[in-house]
Amino acid sequence: MPRPCVFCEIVAGRTPAHVVLDDEVTLAFLDTRPLFPGHTLLVPRAHHETLSDLPADMLAPYFERAQRLAGAMESALGAAGSFVALNNRVSQSVPHLHTHVVPRNRKDGLRGFFWPRTTYADDAEAAAVATRLRAGLSGLEAE
Repeated sequence: MPRPCVFCEIVAGRTPAHVVLDDEVTLAFLDTRPLFPGHTLLVPRAHHETLSDLPADMLAPYFERAQRLAGAMESALGAAGSFVALNNRVSQSVPHLHTHVVPRNRKDGLRGFFWPRTTYADDAEAAAVATRLRAGLSGLEAE
């Protein structure tokens, strides 16, 4: 028997969490292993594994809550800014869509992204990748 989704358990109130936002669309709660105090996870109440799975009519309401949380990092916690990120499958520790909203300050020790950056071999390689992505987007729009 598969284990229940830990985030669905939090949404249902069966697993405790330090909730910071609770409405009909989302639930946001403190990460139990924060990068910095105030690191919050925003989840849709309904179980959707990845951003691609989130229904289109949920995008604006979901990201409006992420926007509000990012603002609260500054207004309520006095952070200079925030880091807002989500993973889809790779590095997604819980298979339930969640967005990290993390307070940031200059010289806080977090260096940009958590992974190494790279470059394209040349402009032709970059153009080829852009062409593949455009074709992929066209295919999605046709569905």
